[in-house]
Amino acid sequence: MKYLIETERLLLREITLDDKEELFKLYSDPEVQKYTGEPVVESIEEIEKAIQTRISNYKKYGFGRWATILKNGMHFVGWAGLEYLPEFDEIDLGYRFLPEYWGSGIATEAADAILAYGFYQLQLKKIIAIAMTENNASIRVMQKIGMEFDKFAPYEAGSKEAIWYWCDQQLITKNKRH
Repeated sequence: MKYLIETERLLLREITLDDKEELFKLYSDPEVQKYTGEPVVESIEEIEKAIQTRISNYKKYGFGRWATILKNGMHFVGWAGLEYLPEFDEIDLGYRFLPEYWGSGIATEAADAILAYGFYQLQLKKIIAIAMTENNASIRVMQKIGMEFDKFAPYEAGSKEAIWYWCDQQLITKNKRH
């Protein structure tokens, strides 16, 4: 298995169909889905379709959401990565983890490494992140990794306002020094 990103505790790689059981556990958990704006997934078939989309995005854009593995025990803990949002012409940083790993710093560790990968390996100019306004843990991760507030705006037409953060390489470098 080829890993794209390695941190002190984590390995990130492309999601494959072999991950369907773990992804189903993640997406069928109401607590995980609470702040995503997405419904709880009801079937493995839904997950398989989502994985096929991820695989085609890797080929189309050269990046995507990546399976995140805890090195200690090689456990699947969720996913983190980048996604191109054509409706906004933006590249979004996102992460979603199993509840037993919340509060352990994994989201911050993964997100920080993904920004570095995005700017230094992929040569991206700008990366955004979007969260529901009540998702304080996710917002805190965005702040910790050096992103700055951009705006309040809905993610989809007719949805509640979300909070948008942004960064570029220069901003991250500046914020890491303070």
